[in-house]
Amino acid sequence: MKKLRNSIYKWLLERIPLKELIDFISKKGVPIHPYSYWYFFGGICLFLYITQVITGILLLLYYKPTMESAYESVHFIVAHVPFGWLIRSIHSWSANLLIGAIFIHMFSTYFLKAYRPPRELTWVTGVLLLFIFLAFGFSGYLLPWNELAFFATKVGTEIVGTLPIIGYPLKIFLRGGEEVSGATLTRFFGFHVAILPGITFIILGIHLLLIQIHGMSVPLGMDEKELKKEPFFPNFFIKELMVWLGITMILVSLSVFFPWPLGNKADPFAPAPPGIKPEWYFNFMFLTLKLMPSKIIFIEGEVFAVLVFFFAAFFWILVPFLDIWSAKEKRSGLFTWIGIVSLVYIISMTILAYILP
Repeated sequence: MKKLRNSIYKWLLERIPLKELIDFISKKGVPIHPYSYWYFFGGICLFLYITQVITGILLLLYYKPTMESAYESVHFIVAHVPFGWLIRSIHSWSANLLIGAIFIHMFSTYFLKAYRPPRELTWVTGVLLLFIFLAFGFSGYLLPWNELAFFATKVGTEIVGTLPIIGYPLKIFLRGGEEVSGATLTRFFGFHVAILPGITFIILGIHLLLIQIHGMSVPLGMDEKELKKEPFFPNFFIKELMVWLGITMILVSLSVFFPWPLGNKADPFAPAPPGIKPEWYFNFMFLTLKLMPSKIIFIEGEVFAVLVFFFAAFFWILVPFLDIWSAKEKRSGLFTWIGIVSLVYIISMTILAYILP
């Protein structure tokens, strides 16, 4: 048996650079400091994304992306496919937890100034991944073709349409026409299972590669050379696996005790039900648009808010290049306060969206 194992190992070594990979993993270290626990959120995001991929593929075996069959196919998955209800709930809950984990990972990276040179592109790819997963959430929300998703998509695409110059053509492109219809469902399905996964594969690959090249960042004021390092394998890897196990228990518990509802089938001719709101991660934008006055100087309130969000996203991507103090290993009070204000605003507006009628 041992001889066979050695023969297989030797055969693999001749064809795959396993030795170099093992040497790299064995030498890879994770800095130990009081904020090391924030490192786990990158792994949590990766684990939840893998969960999304696996459960999404299983759902695809039965899902039919047409206006006539979408709702019925999801109902069949939930009611008749063995453990179909559980797979769908895990897919939905993991999507929400993933976006929450990305927000935590992003803000922890921001406040620890882990975007400073030479990790600017790591930050850029990370922020792009956040935007992509928000697009995943928006496109996937419509796929069950239920009442809430239909009208939320209608409102969301109307908001996109308020952008100057490009708004109307972009709205038509997203909807596949003037109204939310079967063409919209088909397009969103294509975005959700083909276009966005393809883009994610490329950007996530670059993001992970950059992390391997530059290693884990340490907080300002700490000398990386003086810090002790914990071996990534097996020490940190085992801890990561324990965290993943904990996340799995949370996912299964949420899915069992709070299964994701299907709701009623969408009726394009019915009036919108009261209290239509998007998923929680869009609520801070939704409430901002809702509270905007009709006019701000000479610009419509909604248009002004959408433009502010657009430029805020662009600013967020460029943070490593704008925070010149980070290159000097110094903490910028201005950028720290920008992060605090942004975080407080997102949290408070998200909570208020559930409190206010």
